[in-house]
Amino acid sequence: MNEPDTAAFGNLFAGLYHDASEERFDTLVSRDGVLIERIVSTGQASPSGFWYDDAREEWVTLLAGAATLEFENTAQPPRRLLPGDYMHIPAHCRHRVSWTDPTVPSVWLAVYIGAA
Repeated sequence: MNEPDTAAFGNLFAGLYHDASEERFDTLVSRDGVLIERIVSTGQASPSGFWYDDAREEWVTLLAGAATLEFENTAQPPRRLLPGDYMHIPAHCRHRVSWTDPTVPSVWLAVYIGAA
């Protein structure tokens, strides 16, 4: 088996700031059409009327905290996520983060498939 040129190590819970004014996005891996990202939310939500409409598929899990996702043009009610919950969001499935817990960092692990 081939060994990687370099190995990357880290901790998904390192560097969390409870009072951050903006969401934090950290790229963990990006190659061959796959992007793996850590997102840290500290009470942030999508702006009113804003919908993500990504050309990539997204698989996301919430590792800590709590959040609510909404989906446009669907009968599906908003989905409350707690640690361990995950979702697969197809490409162009319009969605938004309507709430994240303001009292504790919400740590997401997002995998984008089809990333440029």
